[in-house]
Amino acid sequence: MSGPSPSKVFVITGPSGVGKGSLISLLRHRIPELELSTSATTREPRTGEQHGVDYHFLDKDEFLDRVEAGEFLEHAAYSGNHYGTLRSEVDRRIEAGSPVVLEIEVQGARQIAESMPEAVQIFIAPPALESLKGRLEGRGTDSPEAIARRLEVAEEELAARDEFHHQVVNDELEHALDELEAIVRGKLSQSSQ
Repeated sequence: MSGPSPSKVFVITGPSGVGKGSLISLLRHRIPELELSTSATTREPRTGEQHGVDYHFLDKDEFLDRVEAGEFLEHAAYSGNHYGTLRSEVDRRIEAGSPVVLEIEVQGARQIAESMPEAVQIFIAPPALESLKGRLEGRGTDSPEAIARRLEVAEEELAARDEFHHQVVNDELEHALDELEAIVRGKLSQSSQ
């Protein structure tokens, strides 16, 4: 099988709490053919999350066995849990001719850049670290200790933003969404020529 055509895989990364999920959800309303790859994780499901829809929830042993078997395009440990993108999730969509979007942390995005250099890398940045803290606290899903850990990681991740092809600052949701849509549509139109 030949590799995916250029610009069919979009990697959207950035610190936890920056709004990646919200932006991707809205982007998929504007570009319905864009399919979201469902990540795998060892963390416990949050209220309302469904296996196979929000994440593939795996226990740690199964996750690590699948890493060992080479089934992940990327994987990383983050805030005490493992996360990763199953190769089969992406391949299935590409083979069906659908563009695919991956929502992953910076560590994973770096691995994708190596294994799939044709993927379009988009970094979502907060307008300031303080706004990220407010968003994480506002979610109400993490303890103060977990938020402090996520903010520490976020500082390191923000320092890496220049490694990525595109940067979108999520200061105002509609504006960030317009910018993200322009990048994706531009790349999709290039790949269809």
